[in-house]
Amino acid sequence: MRNTNLDGLNWFKAEASSGSGGCLEIAFLDDGRVALRDNEDLSNPPFVVSAHVWECFVDGASRGEFNLPT
Repeated sequence: MRNTNLDGLNWFKAEASSGSGGCLEIAFLDDGRVALRDNEDLSNPPFVVSAHVWECFVDGASRGEFNLPT
């Protein structure tokens, strides 16, 4: 991760988390990258990916490529 100031970001989480914790939160950086963090343990630093990596992930998730096996 580049030396990035992540202070003051606007973090988003899925509605399915219902405010009970246990979710992945994302924030969009000004340069197009996306920061991800696990709100169960905010002591861990966020993970930052490029806009392309994020777009590929969202596409795969929308197609069900990461669904848990049933």
